Amino acid sequence: MLLLLRAVLRLPPALAGSFVVSLLLVGCSGGDDAPAPVFGPVLNSAPVIESASSVSVESGTIEVLEVLASDAEADALAFEISGGADAGQFELAGAVVQFVVAPDVDTPMDSDADNRYEITLSVSDGQTSVTQDLIIEVIGLASSTVSVRRLASGFDQPLFVTGSGDGSGRLLVIEKTGLVRILDPATGDIDPVPLLDLSASITTDGERGLLGLALAPDFAESGQLYVNVTNLDGDTEIRRYERSATDPDQAILSSGDVILTFAQLASNHNGGWIGFGDDGFLYVAAGDGGGAGDPGNHGQDSATLLGAILRIDPSADDFPADPDRDYAVPADNPFSNAGGAAEVFAYGLRNPFRASFDSATGNLYIGDVGQGAVEEIDVIPRAVPGLNFGWNLLEGTEEFAGSAAADLRAPVAQYFHGSGPLQGNSVTGGIVYRGSIGQLQGEYLFGDFISNNIFSFNVDGIDANATTTLSTAQFNVRTEEFAPDVGSIDGLTSFGEGDNGDVYLTDIDGEVFVIEES
Repeated sequence: MLLLLRAVLRLPPALAGSFVVSLLLVGCSGGDDAPAPVFGPVLNSAPVIESASSVSVESGTIEVLEVLASDAEADALAFEISGGADAGQFELAGAVVQFVVAPDVDTPMDSDADNRYEITLSVSDGQTSVTQDLIIEVIGLASSTVSVRRLASGFDQPLFVTGSGDGSGRLLVIEKTGLVRILDPATGDIDPVPLLDLSASITTDGERGLLGLALAPDFAESGQLYVNVTNLDGDTEIRRYERSATDPDQAILSSGDVILTFAQLASNHNGGWIGFGDDGFLYVAAGDGGGAGDPGNHGQDSATLLGAILRIDPSADDFPADPDRDYAVPADNPFSNAGGAAEVFAYGLRNPFRASFDSATGNLYIGDVGQGAVEEIDVIPRAVPGLNFGWNLLEGTEEFAGSAAADLRAPVAQYFHGSGPLQGNSVTGGIVYRGSIGQLQGEYLFGDFISNNIFSFNVDGIDANATTTLSTAQFNVRTEEFAPDVGSIDGLTSFGEGDNGDVYLTDIDGEVFVIEES
């Protein structure tokens, strides 16, 4: 009779659980030819923490979340709050994280006093421990929910939406193919006659076309509006037009004045956004000129207008002899006297397709499209000139064609390429929400053109003058929350603000949406 026995050796505590011996006995009496014991390691798998790394709770809530974890060997698990700047504010009830004292959103108790509490969780199976950082954001009591409603469809590749600036509550929508359209958000009606038709004077292949629109700060009086286009030669032109004195729904095509132009080397990376800051100056987002990896090294060349944020004063003219330079250079531009192009305000950018000013702070938020790995959000604090955001030495915070120098400015937020809920492949810069929906106050809303994911983070809890980069754990993922009532957001091209503070979205397949409280 054959008998197979397995016995666990009684080993010293330091070796317990590490080895097992197998004895194979042939017959009941053994024998001289019985094999020697065989020793081998028993591998232990570390626990896996499965719960979220960030969570929001309403003011006054004690319980935060139950820590979810698993272990391959089904060992008993022990939970611990092992560190973090705000560990003293929390305790564990079994596996449930809870506040020691109920939080009050109006009286923050966290170390930074920004209602974002930071702790570190540890889970052990008796042999191996794992940790995970957890951010708990305390928010005001939610009295409503947020929804997205489709206002209109049928536009031809809309790239931007903004208020009409005339007190009517209507919107202006630009189409890549050259039209500036008027949309009534109350009815969803699109005026069949465009405010401005530039289709005969622009080129639209690749990433070219009518890319940006900005109304003059005194638009109600002057009727002046500015556009960013690629002309028939494929070069960037910033043009100024005037609204008709007899028909406010018409701009005068013959009033067009090229105030700034610069050459583009390819059909991509044209940037395209323009906007007025609260200093009255016009800011222009310019890409690096195209080509993989910035072959011309324009991003790090402050002497070129490419790969930069430009700042000019279109209310004056420093170049009266040049019909294509109808602007003045602000005296505090960083290179107004020497060292670079006078128009450059910041540089080190790859393709800043969409940007916006925070109406509460004047800070400029820039969505800079990445090369092959990282998408980033950069911030220029109000009135801070000369920042270098690192491209093409860096892509986000990752080394690309060089290493970080001491004077490079890190993005305030970044995410990596992929198809996950916190990933994408082409950032669409957004807008800091300052409208009437309380729970969105101070949230920077942005998204991704390829994945159509939509994110946000709270700008009131960050230091725009710091170089700390938010991790994706500090993002609020809003993709499902912002799913519209009709249609879908396919190819997110812009976030825009109406005259009343409402925020609108456009997508490349022709739709305009509004964010509402419901």
